[in-house]
Amino acid sequence: MMQENEIMSDATMDIEDKRSSARISGEFVTVVMIFGLTIAMILASRAISPAFGSWSQAETILYLGSFLVFCAFGQGLVILVRGLDLSIASVITLGGVLTASLMNGSNEGLFYLVPAILGACVLVGTISGIGVAYFRIPPFIMTMAVGLIVYSLCLGFTQGTPRGYPAPFLSGFMQAKFLSIPAPIYLLLVFVIIGTVLQSYSAFGRKLNAVGNNPLAAYIAGLPSGLLIVSAYAVSALCAGFTGMMLAGYANGATLRMGDSYLLPSIAAVVVGGSSILGGQGNFVGTVGGALLLTTLATILTALGFEQGWKTIMEGGVILIALIALRDESFAFLREQFRKRG
Repeated sequence: MMQENEIMSDATMDIEDKRSSARISGEFVTVVMIFGLTIAMILASRAISPAFGSWSQAETILYLGSFLVFCAFGQGLVILVRGLDLSIASVITLGGVLTASLMNGSNEGLFYLVPAILGACVLVGTISGIGVAYFRIPPFIMTMAVGLIVYSLCLGFTQGTPRGYPAPFLSGFMQAKFLSIPAPIYLLLVFVIIGTVLQSYSAFGRKLNAVGNNPLAAYIAGLPSGLLIVSAYAVSALCAGFTGMMLAGYANGATLRMGDSYLLPSIAAVVVGGSSILGGQGNFVGTVGGALLLTTLATILTALGFEQGWKTIMEGGVILIALIALRDESFAFLREQFRKRG
């Protein structure tokens, strides 16, 4: 009897190893495909304009894509635990409005204003997380409701017209260059390294992955599932607030709709990057590739004269195609076809 149990245990472990290997293989292929497609699009865009396909265009894509990368990281963590954060647009606006209003064009008090602004955004995410984790409110409903409340507060606080300017230090940083490369690109690189380590190589990231894979098993294993879910939403709001702060520095001001254009792309970047919309699978490098791919696509569509409505349709189509093409079944089919040809 013991031998049978050992055989079954070994067989189960072998199956799990194969599944893990297939998942890693699929994620790697996805990341390579995304970055390859992005590079191909940049090079092919030279047909639209001679100014395209150059290092200058690549710089622009990295610069503009950094905002999407910042907020998509938080969205990715929420999706990892089987959630969805629809309050991102409003929290980006909150971060931008508070940055412009409270800093009011002065560097004084930056050491406490920055933590205070980001802390207010984290509070919003914490409320969303508590509603989802402990009150069992569906993420879609909870985050949409919180987003509407936050937007209404921003509307009331600004009386419809945001005033003020970000600190000169922040605006200067967004325009600064080091070795002829924009400073925000260096910030993007640091952020990607920290985000990758946090999501894929830290105990925190592994616990989030466990909760997303099997919440019941994570609970039985003694993981604080509720607290981990709340922390994912808090980090998402932190990233959204940080994005709003950077956008305010970039535009030297804030608007009440400054976050709207990042909600759908933040989801699209995560999904296109190979993360499962059902949770429990994903990596930040893929999300970065998805964000840069969408930014490249948006840049090309703008050059072709497409309006925002058409861009949104394209982004929705990209999500749909990604959901179909990046399934495990699709990779299994491709592997089978290559095996037959080999």
